Amino acid sequence: MYSERLLDHFQNPRNVGELPPPAVTVEVSNPACGDLLRLSAEVREGRVAKACYKTRGCTASIAAGSALTEWLIGKTAAEIASLRPAHIEESVGGLSNESKHAAMLCVDAARALVEHLRRGDIR
Repeated sequence: MYSERLLDHFQNPRNVGELPPPAVTVEVSNPACGDLLRLSAEVREGRVAKACYKTRGCTASIAAGSALTEWLIGKTAAEIASLRPAHIEESVGGLSNESKHAAMLCVDAARALVEHLRRGDIR
């Protein structure tokens, strides 16, 4: 049902937690299933230097959040804005139709982060 990569991210999640200020934290949810993703990012010299997350949700959402934090490291606002669900799906080795919401949750969090970057909330 789940790929080896997805199970690895679920069983050994990367970058779990929350970063203190000056990092910015955004929170998004999927009202249909109730999954919630809280994403923190610290930016230095225009690139994400650290990223952490907390997820309340299904196996796929937990794994996708882990993959998202790995993907974010080193990215600029423009690169983050280009994130698509397919990037997250590929990072976790694919998602079933029932689990595709997990990738969209990550995209929503990335978009919220980009809004903060564009407003100058983080540098």
